[in-house]
Amino acid sequence: MSMKYTTSAMALCLLASSAAAETRLLVNCFWPSSHHVCSEVLPTWLDEIEAATEGRVTGILPPKSMAPPPEQLASVERGIADVAVQFNGLIANRVQGPLVAMQPFIGTNDAAQMSRALWATNREFFADEFDTVHLLSQFVISPGQLYSQTDVPINSIEDLASRKIWALPGPLAEIAKSLGSGVVSTPAVKSNEIISRGVVDGHVGLDAQAVRAFQLMPYTNSVTQFEGALYTTSFSVVINADTWGEISSEDQAAIMSVSGAELAARFGASWDAQNAEAEAGYEEAGVTVVPADPDFETALQTASAFVTAGWLASAAEAGIDAQAALDFYKAELAK
Repeated sequence: MSMKYTTSAMALCLLASSAAAETRLLVNCFWPSSHHVCSEVLPTWLDEIEAATEGRVTGILPPKSMAPPPEQLASVERGIADVAVQFNGLIANRVQGPLVAMQPFIGTNDAAQMSRALWATNREFFADEFDTVHLLSQFVISPGQLYSQTDVPINSIEDLASRKIWALPGPLAEIAKSLGSGVVSTPAVKSNEIISRGVVDGHVGLDAQAVRAFQLMPYTNSVTQFEGALYTTSFSVVINADTWGEISSEDQAAIMSVSGAELAARFGASWDAQNAEAEAGYEEAGVTVVPADPDFETALQTASAFVTAGWLASAAEAGIDAQAALDFYKAELAK
């Protein structure tokens, strides 16, 4: 065998080996392509992964979502996408841990802080809860707010009980119902269909950036601003188990170095920035900010206590030290 042939063969082998070592992740984003998660957060994260793995792992985002919001986790399990972001409220039958950050009046108005706190709590109390996929990060977004569509702000239990309210599905809808409100509950992406038609005269659960994104400012007259976080929602970022297993341990470590707490904080900070920008547009949109009556806030805290009691029981049944996890999360926020 000639030296030239041997050298060529070796080069081909090296090229084949290099090609085999490369992984291209298909990363799904269920928000519209213009949403900051699809246009900023995930693309920046993929750039960081490519840099951290020296080009061995890259990623691509399809222009449209490959599955509806409730099926993000399922799409990763089935291999339709390699990576996706799942709203934890839609998989409460599967995981309980990340719902620690979704308890009424537990959170703060700092989504980046809450996101770091949730990841720290995950690592301490429910790191292995996802058993069909690999968990890359968990994060929390800006708190949902209470809005009035009439000239009268909602600032008492009586006000709330007298209204017909659009509410985000889950605890907020349950709380409003328990207080006697008429409740219409749909996914957030369908909120405009209900609110713009005047079916309801108030809405609860969206933050300012969502009110802007779903074009609800023209139908909203005031927002009741609470001292604490009325309600916050959390999400999980997951990767297909087989895909993860095909990545070298070195590159797995590199990916996690830009995921986990770092990615959580990036999501939260992006939400904080978008929310602040949307809130700055309240005045121009004619939305009045009304400080919550302390008695109203206290009454709502009391009225929503059953939500946290229910979560503590469900999480404990799932094998999580629920009270300790809740206390830990609060302590992380206090930092």
